[in-house]
Amino acid sequence: MKLNDPDANEDAGILRIGQSMTRMRLMTGRRLIGRLAIQTVAPGLELSHLDVLDAVRRAQENGEVTVGTIADMMRIDPSRASRIVAEMVGRNILRRKASQADARRIIVVMTPLGQRLLSEIRAQKLSFVSEVVKDWKPEEIEAFGELFEKFISGFESVFEARVKDIADEA
Repeated sequence: MKLNDPDANEDAGILRIGQSMTRMRLMTGRRLIGRLAIQTVAPGLELSHLDVLDAVRRAQENGEVTVGTIADMMRIDPSRASRIVAEMVGRNILRRKASQADARRIIVVMTPLGQRLLSEIRAQKLSFVSEVVKDWKPEEIEAFGELFEKFISGFESVFEARVKDIADEA
């Protein structure tokens, strides 16, 4: 490998990203931010409840949210999603209602409590991230935000394509 070999520099950069992803996976695998948010904002909730709240928030941008939508987004069995939603309905975080488009269909919506929890948990996450980047220059934060979003979008696209390829082969 030559010292000024652009391929070697690219490989080193990719290796660095891979190693950083491993470190981040260890932290996110433990769900540190979510656990801190639950302890601070909503003791008694589980991480799966946060995941459902986030799935509902993201999915409602595209229309009505069903238990099936939540299951797909979380990549879990529909019966598991249904149990989690039922727990959250029992805690008044979510509620079920008839679809406006098709009254035979039941959709899931956030209650005011669910919206407040999501808002408070989001504030906790932003506080945590702000503390991590507190010594960064504004332009570094902006550049990292753009690049990280681009990376995650690419990651999702490649993942979905690979899942589709595997399904097509089966």
